[in-house]
Amino acid sequence: MSSSQTDSRQRDRLKRLATYASISAAVFLALIKLVVSIYTGSLAILSSLVDSVSDIFASMITFVAIHFSVRPASLQHRYGYGKAEAISSLLQSAFVAGSALFVVYEGINRMINPYPITDIGWGLVVICISIIVTFALVVFQQYVIKKTESLAVSADRLHYLIDLTTNSVIIVSLILVKFFDFYWFDTIAALFVAGYLLYNAYEIAKQAIEMLMDKELSAEIRDEVCKIVKNCEGCHGIHDLRTHNLGGTYMFEFHLELDGNLSLYAAHDITEDVEKKIKEKFPEAQVMIHQDPYGLSEDRLDNRLSKKT
Repeated sequence: MSSSQTDSRQRDRLKRLATYASISAAVFLALIKLVVSIYTGSLAILSSLVDSVSDIFASMITFVAIHFSVRPASLQHRYGYGKAEAISSLLQSAFVAGSALFVVYEGINRMINPYPITDIGWGLVVICISIIVTFALVVFQQYVIKKTESLAVSADRLHYLIDLTTNSVIIVSLILVKFFDFYWFDTIAALFVAGYLLYNAYEIAKQAIEMLMDKELSAEIRDEVCKIVKNCEGCHGIHDLRTHNLGGTYMFEFHLELDGNLSLYAAHDITEDVEKKIKEKFPEAQVMIHQDPYGLSEDRLDNRLSKKT
């Protein structure tokens, strides 16, 4: 088995482990928040409970998406199934936005019809537990993202980063209520959570749509590809470079400018060398190269696009 196949299997395994961990953490936190929110009547804890419930569904979607995304390419899907992660991220954004709107509704309702909060101490305990569990999960997810560059795991991680922030706000809310009788702050904290949820739902959806719409990779990555090509022996230039993210796997397509007098075998060897060096920098990238004689005058994509800007 090649090292690239081994690395691929390790990345797939890490992605699956990340989904198992997130689902387990979300279920555990949702259960304890349900009990404590009923017992204390805290809207802040209720808002955190709603977020945990949405995390369960979002993480389940991530699990399904990763199950498909790690499948090898087939005759019908020759680029693979990596974009399933983008679809799951888009669905996750909908869950987050829905949770935020529910919290806004409850916050306004609680402001109009105040509800006394009791046993604040239990609320502090459950939120502290949430912070500890969530922090451990986020650290593991960050490790997985670093190794796999998974958009689905990145989107899932956003949920739990939100939890870390909102739980910290909730602790402040519960302390103010317990020691200073600032009951109104419980509602304010819930509305703050909702606003933060909506903002992050937008960010998740934006990234997913960019992948589904085949947005070009960053200027740094494109520049790196051009640099690699220009430093390869026998290469005279590169044009019409097109790039996109297939779901953790980069796709590079470009025209390679070579000496027009080269034999087909010599041109093939240079092209193979270029592809090899690109894959050394970007493992598992898919590279499609069209060979052009250097100096050939033709209608180029670069020229057409530059006229539109």
